[in-house]
Amino acid sequence: MISKWNYLPLTTEEQKLETELASKYANCPPISELLVQRGITSVEEAEQFFHPSLKDMHDPFLMPDMDKAVNRLNKAMGSKEKIMVFGDYDVDGTTAVALVYKYLQNFYSNIEYYIPTRYDEGYGISTKTIDEAHASGVKLIIILDCGIKAIEEIKYAASLGIDFIICDHHVPDDELPPAVAILNPKLEGSTYPCPHLSGCGVGFKFMQAFARSNDIEENDLDNMLDLAAVSIAADIVPMVGENRIMAYWGLKRLNSNPNVGLRAIIKICQLSNREITISDVIFKIGPRINASGRMQSGREAVELLVSRDFADAYQRAKNIDQYNKDRKELDKRITEEANAIIEKRTHLLNDKKSIVIYNKDWHKGIIGIVASRLTELYYKPSVVLTLSNGLATGSSRSVQGFDVYSAIDASRDLLENFGGHTYAVGLSLKEENIPEFTRRFEEYVSKNILPSQLTPQLDIDTYLTFSEITPEFLGLLRRFNPFGPGNQKPVFCSRGVTDFGTSKLVGKHLEHIKLELVDNTSGKVFNGIAFNMSEYFDHIHSGKPFDICYTIDENKHQSALGTIQLQVKEIRISNN
Repeated sequence: MISKWNYLPLTTEEQKLETELASKYANCPPISELLVQRGITSVEEAEQFFHPSLKDMHDPFLMPDMDKAVNRLNKAMGSKEKIMVFGDYDVDGTTAVALVYKYLQNFYSNIEYYIPTRYDEGYGISTKTIDEAHASGVKLIIILDCGIKAIEEIKYAASLGIDFIICDHHVPDDELPPAVAILNPKLEGSTYPCPHLSGCGVGFKFMQAFARSNDIEENDLDNMLDLAAVSIAADIVPMVGENRIMAYWGLKRLNSNPNVGLRAIIKICQLSNREITISDVIFKIGPRINASGRMQSGREAVELLVSRDFADAYQRAKNIDQYNKDRKELDKRITEEANAIIEKRTHLLNDKKSIVIYNKDWHKGIIGIVASRLTELYYKPSVVLTLSNGLATGSSRSVQGFDVYSAIDASRDLLENFGGHTYAVGLSLKEENIPEFTRRFEEYVSKNILPSQLTPQLDIDTYLTFSEITPEFLGLLRRFNPFGPGNQKPVFCSRGVTDFGTSKLVGKHLEHIKLELVDNTSGKVFNGIAFNMSEYFDHIHSGKPFDICYTIDENKHQSALGTIQLQVKEIRISNN
């Protein structure tokens, strides 16, 4: 699907704010524009952005209920109460449980962890788990990356004498569970400066507050930021402010001395001898951790992440790698089946602004991925449902700018349970409610989605000539890492570029173009790759000009211009 190319030049007010930066980066004009687009308007702010510091992390006690949470944890440890660390079975939940459990183990032994199975227990805490915890003498449960809607379950736990500390980041309802403390930066009235922490990030802040309340040096905790970085990347939370600081230092840890379990996954992914980036976490490390909860049990992921023995961790990583291979096969088959359903129902493509499909035989652990693929392919908010424990259970994904959480919330009376974020929601409902839910979901989307949100948007950060791609520019561009929502990898547009005469088709089916390009501003030749764009090859090979949108990839350990590659996102035939 061809995107609409958008370029929004700086406003007059932004141009005024850019003045100080323009003077500082006069040799690299595009840099000041990129910074202002990210809300950075002074040299001091730019230096903070380019050099993320742990000293700029927020005081954890700014989060509502943090003092209550720390006091209850300290009381439990002082009274030698049994503590359970409970979490969701995805990457965010398992990294959160691993971080909190492993850190507290340094000071306390009467502690265990628990991850529910996706298929037998489902999402979140259950009365069955609470009964088991009660039978084993648990008095305090720290629940991570879930719990914000577990009102009845936490009431039941209180009747058994079990307290809860909730560490969650999902959107809360008006009524909150009767927990001892609720740590969630999205709570109404919260003024915590970073409202979009990951679940693991909330757990990290809790441990930070615990350390400060007990005058414990934080070096050991900071050394666990690799787990937080994995959660931030995999859960796709905004890469700004405190999240970016944690991700920056977590990546440093991943590249120097990572957690034993993560080191094993890194070896499995064949990333041991290269610099690990956020993209590597999103596309290689994260999916393997996720595959454990999707295909088998999220507990296996925590067992890997808390392992202290590399041989043991490597064997566990091999098992998880096999789960990921199995997941890929299922993912491919179910996506093909889903596409076949949609293609038969042509009205879904032509008349509807949303997609809701159901197949009772689909694998529950895969449907979130399938929903993402359908959203990417058809660019419509999508819900994919399957049957699990007598209920239609599924996941929804959204397009840029559309709040699918509100769309699901509009049908809450039809649902048994739901929860999530603006762009991703999990839900369950009775089978007989699917037709009415489908009707209402489409009605809500049709009334509230903007026409522009139904077309992919390719946002261009700035126009760039090849003469502006200098070693100094590349050095500053490196400092924009790590990238993510709110600080996306800059997308550049160069107009009127031409083939140097050596571009060629590559790939098993000659579906990609290996580019060697020049423009009329310099004599430099730049390498590029355009995946699945072979239809443009004849025009390119003819020597006629064309426009490209691209990101810049670079080998960080070399500074020569010949080491960069333009990752072409789209090509347009130029009018020049």
